[in-house]
Amino acid sequence: MTLTIGQLATAAGVNLETVRYYERIRLMPRPARSASGHRAYEDAHVQRLAFIRRARELGFGIPQIRALLALAEPTHASCAEVREIARGHLDAVRTKLADLARLESLLAETVSRCSGDPAPSCPVLDMLVTAERA
Repeated sequence: MTLTIGQLATAAGVNLETVRYYERIRLMPRPARSASGHRAYEDAHVQRLAFIRRARELGFGIPQIRALLALAEPTHASCAEVREIARGHLDAVRTKLADLARLESLLAETVSRCSGDPAPSCPVLDMLVTAERA
């Protein structure tokens, strides 16, 4: 059974334009064409697109996804290489979490100092002006 591009997008839970974009950057293989010239997708396209969507949801970048897709091929499977890609991504996620925790603390402290009165001095604005000069 073949699928149209719209059916593929729906089955994988992505936007139609996302399918076209992934084809354009060659993350998705170009499908066969029907006699009338329409794209004809197979179940393998749905599985690959779902893989890409899940990887994007986890924050993997296009180069990482490209590498993971290559490593997912039966002849290229290497759990050690996949682990290294995932470990690098995990390190980046942990760094972002630490940065967000510092940001949350700074904002919470600054907002708690703000009285909310119609005063000319505002700790939030003061913090932004100070950060601009830093």
